Amino acid sequence: MTTNKLAIIGGSGLYDVEEFKDRELLDLNTPWGKPSDEILKTIYNNKEVYFLPRHGRGHFISPSNINFRANIDALKQLGVTDIVSVSAVGSLKEDLPPGKFVIVDQFIDRTFQEPKLFLMMKLLPTFQWHTQHQMG
Repeated sequence: MTTNKLAIIGGSGLYDVEEFKDRELLDLNTPWGKPSDEILKTIYNNKEVYFLPRHGRGHFISPSNINFRANIDALKQLGVTDIVSVSAVGSLKEDLPPGKFVIVDQFIDRTFQEPKLFLMMKLLPTFQWHTQHQMG
């Protein structure tokens, strides 16, 4: 039986999770360089959980400069099987006001940066299946 390992990637404003008490910061290297910051390893509800602030602690990395390949590779090195990525974004729909929590089951990458395609081609089918089947 496979043991799932969860990682949380925090977006703007989410740089730490204070509820994680048993803490170890991991400094990893990848073939694409260093991830955005040290990765927090913790035990939560008797499960190993990892946390990585996408923009670095203190928000020093702009969205266009995030080394997403290093972030994903570092999590893979740790044996992570599932990632929850938290993002703060806006909406033009009146029924989605600020503060509304949404779980997406599809997305469009409008950044037009070709290196991101390595993730899209490998992860999109898994992402769609996982959100549709695991989240109900």
